[in-house]
Amino acid sequence: MPSTQPLRIAHRGMPREALENTLDSFQRALDEGADGLELDVHATADGEIVVHHDAMLRSGPAIATSTLAELRRHELAPGVPIPTLSELCALVSGRATLFVELKGAGIERQLLRALDGYDGAVALHSFDHGMITRVARIDSSLRLGILFEDSPVQVAQAMAKTGALDVWPHWTLVTADLVAAVHHAGGRVIPWTVNDERNAHVLAALGVDALCGDDVRRLVIE
Repeated sequence: MPSTQPLRIAHRGMPREALENTLDSFQRALDEGADGLELDVHATADGEIVVHHDAMLRSGPAIATSTLAELRRHELAPGVPIPTLSELCALVSGRATLFVELKGAGIERQLLRALDGYDGAVALHSFDHGMITRVARIDSSLRLGILFEDSPVQVAQAMAKTGALDVWPHWTLVTADLVAAVHHAGGRVIPWTVNDERNAHVLAALGVDALCGDDVRRLVIE
């Protein structure tokens, strides 16, 4: 059953105050009491998992064809390197759940190796539902999720097919029927990206289990 206070998940940290998907951005979200941190990951050519939204840096190099050392030469901002997942794990140290979105193609096993030994709570999700299915086959104990940009059809069947328990719809797609269907299947509804207090209250009243937004201070439900 959903809690009366949905989990507050920081979408790529606090991107309105610090560059998204950076250690500073995630630290600010932790300081504001985020229950979870949502982040995007890719794998480098030498197998390092890095935290970044796009497949390429703004300065040009593609992550998948670059080594970590090469990427480090292209700062996201002056003095701000692209972070590795290991660095983020060390920063968080179990203080919030890591909600990791798989972006890079075929990185399932590399990601799981990078998370091996981390004691904090982790959940994985992706728009690529096939990738989530493959992760489930590798380790069925993982908490998995599927993302949606359009209204999900037969959501319970999609959950069963992929092994996912978390359903991530865009916040505009959330309805009472969707929440009921996901809950009936034993899952959670986590809408993104919620940046308005009024919308946060409406979604909470519908029974969502978490709210993912750019500023966790806007996601407090009194």
